[in-house]
Amino acid sequence: MKRAGVRTPGARPPLALTVPALAAVAFLALPLIGILARTEWTELAGHLTSPGTVQALKLSLLVSFWALGLSLLLGVPLAWLLARVPFPGKAFVRSLVLLPMVLPPTVGGVALLLAFGRRGLLGPWLEGTFGITLPFHTSGAVLAATFVAMPFLIISLEGALGGLRPRYEETAASLGASPVRVFFTVTLPMVAPGVLAGAALTWARALGEFGATITFAGNLPGTTQTLPLQVYLLLQDEPEAATSVSLLLLAIAMGVLIALRGRWTGTPSERGRGAEGPVPDGAAPTAVDIDDSNSNSNSNSNSNSNSDGEHSDGDTAVDPPGKGAPHAPHAPHLPSDRRWALSADVTGFTTLTLAAEPGTTIAVVGPNGAGKTTLLRALLGLTPRAHAELRLGDEDVTALPPHRRRVAWVPQDGALFPHLTALANTAYGLRAQGVPRAEARREAQGWLDRLGVGHLGHRKPAQLSGGQAQRVALARALAARPRLLVLDEPLAALDQTTRAHVRHTLRAHLAGFGGVCLIVTHDPVEAVSLADRVLVLQDGRALQDAAPAEVTRHPRSPWVARMLGRNAWPGTATADGLALDDGGMLVAAEPPPPGTAALAIVAPEAVSLHRERPAGSPRNVWPGTVREITTSGSRLRVLVTSAEAPDLVAEITPQAAAELGLADGVSVWTSVKATETTVVVL
Repeated sequence: MKRAGVRTPGARPPLALTVPALAAVAFLALPLIGILARTEWTELAGHLTSPGTVQALKLSLLVSFWALGLSLLLGVPLAWLLARVPFPGKAFVRSLVLLPMVLPPTVGGVALLLAFGRRGLLGPWLEGTFGITLPFHTSGAVLAATFVAMPFLIISLEGALGGLRPRYEETAASLGASPVRVFFTVTLPMVAPGVLAGAALTWARALGEFGATITFAGNLPGTTQTLPLQVYLLLQDEPEAATSVSLLLLAIAMGVLIALRGRWTGTPSERGRGAEGPVPDGAAPTAVDIDDSNSNSNSNSNSNSNSDGEHSDGDTAVDPPGKGAPHAPHAPHLPSDRRWALSADVTGFTTLTLAAEPGTTIAVVGPNGAGKTTLLRALLGLTPRAHAELRLGDEDVTALPPHRRRVAWVPQDGALFPHLTALANTAYGLRAQGVPRAEARREAQGWLDRLGVGHLGHRKPAQLSGGQAQRVALARALAARPRLLVLDEPLAALDQTTRAHVRHTLRAHLAGFGGVCLIVTHDPVEAVSLADRVLVLQDGRALQDAAPAEVTRHPRSPWVARMLGRNAWPGTATADGLALDDGGMLVAAEPPPPGTAALAIVAPEAVSLHRERPAGSPRNVWPGTVREITTSGSRLRVLVTSAEAPDLVAEITPQAAAELGLADGVSVWTSVKATETTVVVL
């Protein structure tokens, strides 16, 4: 495999681009080389340790760090607002942020003088009310440095926040964390590289500020004469000393940029699956979590390894149900005395009325774009596309923000917080609800044990496989003591063996759950085995809401019928059967009244294949061509296309396929008996 950045033989860059590029490099480098060439190296130490230079350096450090502090205090919230909140005039505010970066520094100083000077807009009020005079004072130098440097922090952090998927923050809110807690425990830690990079650039820019400072704060030794202003004065009387001080500023600036290595423009690292795969059991954690920084060493002492020597690095090696169950002190909290019925009236893109008694599990199915995720997000209060009038038990939670609804969510990708361990992730909801740390960690450990990942509690999400991470995400939602549980394809990342184990554990919990659970799934086994009801959505509307057995026997959606492995064709009833929407006629034994919209359902095993036109009883016979042959267990599924009927799938044995000589492109005849056709009125 060719490594990135390695030029292949013969692939030469064009001279028309190379020459100007090299000229640009030379243009940028020559001034810096000039400083190095003209520096009096023997006098360098003396120049840098002179009283005036030391005093200016101390003042520069004082001003730059105060400017950095003000930039963090004001700039971080503004960057979050620009990245996360839509509001009128947002483009104008962003232009204001960028303006100091393109404005001549001296013009910025004049603007500050007209705003905060003694004759400015706020200057007289500040002086008369608080006795604060900013011009020709150290605080004025701080204000000038903040004005020109803060945009670097805002732009850098806004870019980092823009690369952070809101799903992490939304998941934290669904676990009960307030917006402020989400900001400090999820958002900031995840964009920490962007904050640090932006802070470094801001400090370096404040340290080198000249124009706005001298215009607004003046050039008073020991008060406002920073190091760049000292260079300006030294150029007039001691050019060699000015060069030495310039070299110091150049070294500081280059040190900051080399330390950043261009990362200030990058997006936050979400630390996905490690390329090297999960680390071996017992590996030490690489960092500590926000809430539990001192407890990693004692909370996993009996969970880092399995006493039987079994490991779970992959998705298939899991503890069977009951094995590795938690001891009594780690048993999860299961609220058995509270019951929360669900009543929801959803409007918007998804429109339906939903009611369920406590303990009900509803599988939500439908094609992509049907409104399944929108329904879940409406119940969570996280989308403007749909609004839910929601009542849980006796409480109307419609007006409550997401973090107070007690609706726990497992998104499709799990959205584990990458800076927290699996145990801290699982305990996050409990800690957000005010549960003491020790109790929250014990309960979280119990849920991890139940889902077969208890020995992985010390690992970060990057050290987990996809299946392990999904089980941790499920444990985190279950541990949050929700009143409503919404799961968006929670088992999709698991292999068959692990999925069966987690399905068993989930079913055991749901049997004693006092609320309602909604599970979005594309797996018919999950829908049938976990759910008491199946809600079929199509185009944002409820097409069917019935028991799994009823949906299996009489699906009202072609998509659901195909999900169940059936052939399904919508059409309009005639005297003999159905006129299919995609063309062709289908004879049925018991058609509904003519003109009725209906769905014809034919099981694949009811479709017969022939090399010659069949004779005898079949009422539905079409010519076709084999387009695909796939394996389904011990049988083969054959896709046949036809100009006289919709595509259909037949299921036959390998022996029958061999006898018929089936292969792609082979012409066949298909037949379906009228008695084998089920017609469902739509």
